[in-house]
Amino acid sequence: MDHDHMHGMSPPSSMMNNGSMNGGGGHPQMKMMMHMTFFWGKNTEVLFSGWPGTSSGMYALCLIFVFFLAVLTEWLAHSSLLRGSTGDSANRAAGLIQTAVYTLRTGLAYLVMLAVMSFNAGVFLVALAGHAIGFMLFGSQTFRNTSDDRKTNYVPPSGCAC
Repeated sequence: MDHDHMHGMSPPSSMMNNGSMNGGGGHPQMKMMMHMTFFWGKNTEVLFSGWPGTSSGMYALCLIFVFFLAVLTEWLAHSSLLRGSTGDSANRAAGLIQTAVYTLRTGLAYLVMLAVMSFNAGVFLVALAGHAIGFMLFGSQTFRNTSDDRKTNYVPPSGCAC
C-alpha cells in the first residue's frame, strides 16, 4: 500500500495518542502487523486471532492442519460423490449430496486460501504440498487401476473455487 498517497485518510484511533500502538494508556498491547510480503518464521497468525502464536509446536500443528486441509480439498474435488453417476441425475437426494460435498469443498478451499494469505512461506509451501499430494493420490492416474472405467484424459476441476 502506498502510504504517501493516502490524502484525507486518518490513522487508526489506536495510533492517535503519541503515535504508539498502545493507545497511550500505559498498558502495552501485543499487536501483530499483517505482512504484505512473504516471510519466513513461526511468529504468525493463520485463520484465527492469536493462532498459532509464537510456539514452535503450535506452528508445526498449524502447518500439519493446512496440509491436511489441502489434501482433503483435493479428495473432495475428485470424489465420486461430487461427480455422481448418470443414473443418479434425476435423483434429488443425489443432487443434494453433490451440493453438500461441493459446498464443503469450496469452504475448505477458501480456508486454505485464507491460510496462504498469512503470507507465511511455510504455510504457502505446505498448502502447495497438500494440493500436490492430494492430486497425486486422488486425481492423477498414478494410483488408479488402469481397468478403471473413467476417461484417461479427464481433466479434474480446480481445487479452488475462486
